Amino acid sequence: MGLFSFTQEVAMDLGTANTIVICNGKMVVDEPSMVALDRRTDKVLAIGKAAREMDGKVHDNIRTIRPLREGVIADFYAAEQMMRGLIKMASNKSRWFTPSLRMVIGIPSGSTEVEIRAVRDSAEHAGGRDVYMIFEPMAAALGIGIDVQAPEGNMIVDIGGGTTEIAVISLGGIVSNKSIRIAGDDLTADIVDYMRRQHNVKVGERTAEQIKIHVGSALTTLQDPPEDYVVHGPNQMTALPMEVPVSYQEIAHCLDRTISKMEAAILSALEQTPPELYADIVHNGIYLTGGGALMRGLDKRLADKMNIAFHVAEDPLHAVARGTGVALKNIDKFNFLIR
Repeated sequence: MGLFSFTQEVAMDLGTANTIVICNGKMVVDEPSMVALDRRTDKVLAIGKAAREMDGKVHDNIRTIRPLREGVIADFYAAEQMMRGLIKMASNKSRWFTPSLRMVIGIPSGSTEVEIRAVRDSAEHAGGRDVYMIFEPMAAALGIGIDVQAPEGNMIVDIGGGTTEIAVISLGGIVSNKSIRIAGDDLTADIVDYMRRQHNVKVGERTAEQIKIHVGSALTTLQDPPEDYVVHGPNQMTALPMEVPVSYQEIAHCLDRTISKMEAAILSALEQTPPELYADIVHNGIYLTGGGALMRGLDKRLADKMNIAFHVAEDPLHAVARGTGVALKNIDKFNFLIR
């Protein structure tokens, strides 16, 4: 980028759990969507990983906030500060001036006009001059290399932190879509609840997230099972420390209800799909992206339920971010995808 380049191009996957920033075609920031603020002055103390390290361990003068809930901005000030901080991290070169930003941001396909406006306002306050939006399933399709302009149906299931996006894409548009507010956060909440009820042990969100990563499963029988994960926490009745080994079978039972809701949503989206496109989807299979796609056995469980092959995308966590980067780089070619 030359000395007189006054515009910086930034692609952002603004997620409920993680926010990823792509600058000049490179993934430069991948941080948890979290901010730590001073309660008295509202000054930003930490952003991303540093804020997550503080989560659950703060005193009265500090609050940690996740600015997005269920794919929607819940705290405008915190969202704006987080975006500013992450953009600053992305452009760490010292400059004589602050360049104007051209931004493409991935948003849930079920977003209302008010929610889209909220993201746009936050991005503009964070320094964006030209702010474009792209729906996450479309970005995910671009990110995993699908030809979105082809006259054939492809189905994307993007399981994020706050929303599960299900979309059928053909000829550069979304033919049928379903966006449900049941996703990774609900799976984490299920684990917190299960540990409290079944083992009588209190665990926080971060510990539940670790349980999900280490022994999370959608099936009770896996070919390559993970080892039990040992959880340390206080007994609810006595407050004495406990050590509880947790197996993947237990977690599969505890997550079953939430995963069943995701299955129902996928079936509902398939029902709304025109027959010609349905035939393409059966032939091509369904693509799983987002952090939820990493759940052990999920693709097999869904494939057995629906008799359609499910493919977990390569690097599913970053599929939407890569797609927003592709849309930004080819903004003239993909202007029909962008709001």
